[in-house]
Amino acid sequence: MPTVDLPAPSPYDAPGVFGFLAARAIEGVETAQLAPGGPLTYARTLRLPGGPAVIEVTATGRSHGDPSAWRLRARLDLADAGDEAAALGALRRLLDLDTDPAEVDAALAADPVLAPRVAAIPGIRVPGASDPHELLLRAVVGQQISVARAREHLGRLTRMLGSPVDGGAAGLTRLVPTARQLLEGLPEPERPLDPERPLRLPARSIAAVRAIAGLVDGSRDVLDPGIDPDVDPDVESQRWRARLTAIPGIGPWTAAYAAMRLRGDPDAWLLGDVAVLAGARVLGLTDPALSRSAAHAALGRRAQRWSPWRSYATMHLWRVPRDR
Repeated sequence: MPTVDLPAPSPYDAPGVFGFLAARAIEGVETAQLAPGGPLTYARTLRLPGGPAVIEVTATGRSHGDPSAWRLRARLDLADAGDEAAALGALRRLLDLDTDPAEVDAALAADPVLAPRVAAIPGIRVPGASDPHELLLRAVVGQQISVARAREHLGRLTRMLGSPVDGGAAGLTRLVPTARQLLEGLPEPERPLDPERPLRLPARSIAAVRAIAGLVDGSRDVLDPGIDPDVDPDVESQRWRARLTAIPGIGPWTAAYAAMRLRGDPDAWLLGDVAVLAGARVLGLTDPALSRSAAHAALGRRAQRWSPWRSYATMHLWRVPRDR
């Protein structure tokens, strides 16, 4: 069982990244330990080319006392030793380990309203995705419901349809359902909806989950996060989002969230996001007299000054209500 160092440019907001993943952990698929003052751990099952794997990452504060300097080490339990590179690549994307934090922090701190947030949370990161299909499944299930409710729905879906993992670590017993398992185990929604259905969401959401599964099962490239160097990044991102929003049940928010976490787009903006607006209001970034729709529009205009790092500004705004 190899143990590998995961270099991360400092500063690195390990508590924020591990906390984000812990809040969204699917029962049986992920576990996390966030003991105050102790090491942070995050572990999960993962489907790799050579078979199921269990990966565990530990973040330990460095001895010189800098609270934003962390040492990350990964322990890999692989079915096939040849999957090590794939596992490490998935972890680097998931933990956002290849971003230049100094560049992001300097850009966002230029806004005097965000500057105190940057000082309080240096090296903020945008957690990515270890699997494209899983990320879109999470995004669709999480539309217009709380993180806690989405976690419950995904846990039930995984218990009912996901494959078991033999000999996994404590608490890690399942893999997220494949596209084929979703298509076979999640029937087309009919009226009235079966109260015992694996995914207790409205028909529109179930249809969207099945549509995405159909694309993946058919080997379509709609989820491919790759970048074409011959196409302008903004144009390519717009085309990719348009392919997603063409699927019934997937709107602009879901497409932007997927771009942010799946494609690693540093400049995604989640227009209409309730938590983003809540954080902005606490910071005084919007006029309290504005209606919600007008406030979202005004905030979107203000966010232009944070480009090309609006995904990272989003992470700061999401953190405000929790910190205050």
